[in-house]
Amino acid sequence: MTTVSGKASPVALGRGALREFGTLFALGLDVLIGMFRRPFQVREFIQQFWFVASVAIVPAALIAIPFGAVITLQLGSLTAQIGASSFNGAASVLAVIQQASPIVTALVVSGAAGSAICADLGARTIREEIDAMEVLGVSPIQRLVVPRVQATMLVAALLNGMVSVVGVCGGYFFNVIVQGGTPGAFLASFSALAQLPDLWVGEIKAVIFGFLAGLVASYRGLNPRGGPKGVGDVVNQSVVITFLLLFFVNFVISVVYLQIVPPKGA
Repeated sequence: MTTVSGKASPVALGRGALREFGTLFALGLDVLIGMFRRPFQVREFIQQFWFVASVAIVPAALIAIPFGAVITLQLGSLTAQIGASSFNGAASVLAVIQQASPIVTALVVSGAAGSAICADLGARTIREEIDAMEVLGVSPIQRLVVPRVQATMLVAALLNGMVSVVGVCGGYFFNVIVQGGTPGAFLASFSALAQLPDLWVGEIKAVIFGFLAGLVASYRGLNPRGGPKGVGDVVNQSVVITFLLLFFVNFVISVVYLQIVPPKGA
């Protein structure tokens, strides 16, 4: 349904968005089922894991340092104003572990690796390689999509740990050296208020974000429109869609976590 000017109506756009979401959700279910179905594409998984890790490790580490520093400096200034400087360590470390590290990891994996995955699958699609695989009875999802999603999930989980360590070390350095904080107070406040579920929720977020990054990149790569130009368009779309999804999912997980896990000492 279109308007007089030839543009799609809001109703048609809404239906199209719901259709796209439903197709993406169906692909996600197929990928989850395919992870536990033989044959397992071990070689493809190793190749994709190495590729994703090689393009994401250095950017993630470089982003983690200023990210942790900014959080620590901002919180240090705020806690100093309200007379709670002794809690700066706990606040900055928990912010890095629970929020900053999974988000940084997802942004890097989606921007660096997800775009490459989308471009690769998009090129295969317009060359009709995907159609040829289906004619030969080979499932493109099992053969191509599942190992790529598994690779992004594993790399995201491992990168999240590295980003957490780098971010905390960067925050510690800037708090102690730049702001003149006390090393003992920084570490003591963290050990007093932090708990193991804080680390687990960060890892769970990273795995979910990695799944979404690989899934959206694969979905858009398998559905390009307009030939070679369409491949470039779907790469941009995959990155934008992943960013929107990860911030929404991060909000939901954070709300649920804060409701079901009581603060330490409460």
